[in-house]
Amino acid sequence: MARTGDDHPAPRVILLHGMARTARSMKPLVRDLCRAGYRVHNVDYPTRHYDVAGLVERYVRPAVAACGSDLPVHVVTHSMGGILIRYCLQSTDLPPGSRIVMLAPPNNGSEVADRVRHWPAYRWFMGPVGQQLGTGPDSIVHRLRPVSAEIGVIAARRSIQPWFSTLIPGPDDGAVSVESTRLAEMRDFIVVDSSHSLMLFNDEVRRQVRHFLSTGRFAR
Repeated sequence: MARTGDDHPAPRVILLHGMARTARSMKPLVRDLCRAGYRVHNVDYPTRHYDVAGLVERYVRPAVAACGSDLPVHVVTHSMGGILIRYCLQSTDLPPGSRIVMLAPPNNGSEVADRVRHWPAYRWFMGPVGQQLGTGPDSIVHRLRPVSAEIGVIAARRSIQPWFSTLIPGPDDGAVSVESTRLAEMRDFIVVDSSHSLMLFNDEVRRQVRHFLSTGRFAR
C-alpha cells in the first residue's frame, strides 16, 4: 500500500485502481488530492493473480483498517476498484461521513467481459477477476447488497475502442455502458465527455471528485 502525505490529522482518501492497471494510473488524483489537503493511500494490487475476494482480503480491507475510525475515510475508485470497495463493505462499514466516488464502475457488469471472458488471451491477461465482472447471473455484481456510504458515480461517454463499443448497448466509454455504471443507492450521478482509460487525466473529472468529497454532491 502506498501512502502520500504527512502525519498530521487530515481527511483520508483511499484510491483503488482498475483491472490490469497499477497504482501509477491514479497518480493524477494523488497529486490533486494531496494539494487539497487530504492524506492519500494509493493502494497497489496485482489484479491478475486473485479474484475479487482475494484482492479485497489481501489489499483493500487492510487499507481501510489502517485508516482507523476516528475520521471519515473517503474512497475514490476507477473501474473495477468500485466493485472491490462494494465487496469490502458487505461485511464492514466506513466511518460516519465517509464518501465514495466511483469512476466508470461496472456496477451492473461489463458487456465486453461477457463477450471475451472465454478467450484464452483475455483469461491469461485478466486472471480470475476477469471472469467475475460480466452481466450474467454468475457475475459477482449481482451478489452485492447496497452499501451505506455516500456514493457519487461519474460515467464517461466517449470511446476510443470502437470494436468494444459495438458490444455495448447505448452510450459507452469503450469498456462500460453509461447505464451499467449506475447504482441504486448512489447519491449523485454525472456523465462526462471522456473515455474509460483517460478519465484519470481529465481535469473536469478530477475537479468533480474533489467537489463530491467536499460537499457530497457534484458541481452543476
